[in-house]
Amino acid sequence: METKKTTIALVAHDSKKQTMLEWAKEKVDTLKKRDLIGTSNTASLLKKVLDLDVKPFGHGPSGGDIYLAAKILDNQVDKVIFFIDTESPQGHEHDIQTLIRTAVINNIPIALNRATANHIIIEDK
Repeated sequence: METKKTTIALVAHDSKKQTMLEWAKEKVDTLKKRDLIGTSNTASLLKKVLDLDVKPFGHGPSGGDIYLAAKILDNQVDKVIFFIDTESPQGHEHDIQTLIRTAVINNIPIALNRATANHIIIEDK
């Protein structure tokens, strides 16, 4: 029987895209072994620069965060890595909080910075 790959959602605010790219470059071998989804701009960047197969699911400010929360509720996401910009106000802050709350309530690991992302990306035993 084939085991299901871990699905990881990758999201980064515009000011954190470079941080996401640097982190993903360090973890590229592990990430290639996972099913990856991401908001449209993050997915496009990771595919273009690192040739990672990240399936896009929408633009964050245009409902992408809510769509990701729905995927969590549908048991389609195992982990979330979301590099957030805490210095700039986000017009879709309520959507971001809904996503974080949905992950917490459903016991889905969610990393909001590199240190936490490093912990939840560890190879499954």
